Amino acid sequence: MSYSKSARHLLLVSAMLGLAMPALANVKDGVDAWGRGDYKTAVAEWRGPAAAGDADAQFNMAQAYKLGRGVPMDLAQAERYYKKAADQGHLQASDNYGLILFQNQRRKDALPYLQASANRGEPRAQYVLGTGHFNGDFVEKDWIKAYALMTRASAAGLPQATSNMAQMDKYIPLDQRRQAIELAGQMEENEKRVRTAQVGGLRPVQSTGAIQTAQLPASQTVTPAPVQKPAPEPVVPAPAAKPAPAPVATPMSKPTPAPVRATASGKWRVQLGAFGNQNKAKALWNTLEKRVSGLNNLQPYLVAAGSITRLQAGPFATKAQANQMCNTVKASGNDCIVKAQ
Repeated sequence: MSYSKSARHLLLVSAMLGLAMPALANVKDGVDAWGRGDYKTAVAEWRGPAAAGDADAQFNMAQAYKLGRGVPMDLAQAERYYKKAADQGHLQASDNYGLILFQNQRRKDALPYLQASANRGEPRAQYVLGTGHFNGDFVEKDWIKAYALMTRASAAGLPQATSNMAQMDKYIPLDQRRQAIELAGQMEENEKRVRTAQVGGLRPVQSTGAIQTAQLPASQTVTPAPVQKPAPEPVVPAPAAKPAPAPVATPMSKPTPAPVRATASGKWRVQLGAFGNQNKAKALWNTLEKRVSGLNNLQPYLVAAGSITRLQAGPFATKAQANQMCNTVKASGNDCIVKAQ
């Protein structure tokens, strides 16, 4: 790739001032080698410029150590190189440095990097912070901000964020989710302003047109603590209440007749959720029946227990069979427990 006129002028002026310019060429040679799959040559080209302080070379070295290409995998070395590049304003290095700090349980150190990355629209950082704000485990609990951040990460195509949103929908009230959607729109506009102000403005060499950073695979998403169920509200005992009747399981009628098959029997069921509104239980069944293989062959039940409706499906002859179905349901992103009747 040829350099622009301004880039050639920069190289000429730098050479006249006695600066060491071979580093720039070496970084690009390393990028070319990486593109050919010659990882050892790429690392050899980057090592010198990285030691001399080239931020792009430092970022590329970090990626190579993280992936174990051209060098043995070494996450400690990757972290050191990310920090060196991040300290010079390399935005991709800053994103990855914050994530690797979080992954190494250094959450206090990671937080300012994660927040800066999220403000630029980095979906992995938004996912981590969104989960944190929902659980309130390393940042303040704020369900509106949590849902807004998860919405932005989901819009960027991060599947983990989409799955977490489905979990959050069960607990965050509708009015708060609406506020969060509005906040997500404001976040998107702010991300554009931040990127315009930051990208290309921190290190002038990048604005010359010289592509110095290797197109390496993106870092894997850090998985924070999963979305947790909120603690239940304190239960106030009712005065002089009559004993509650035993839970009654009401089979749900299916919208279309299924093929005739032998009636299953057994005392085991899988429980898919519990709701204060029976319609939500029915809606969940309609969704899961289409998404989870095997559920459409089971009988759904609405089990009333006081003001709560439990959605169950079965029956299963053995607990092992129920466990197998629960594992399939969990793999789809929905909670599931095995219940004996």
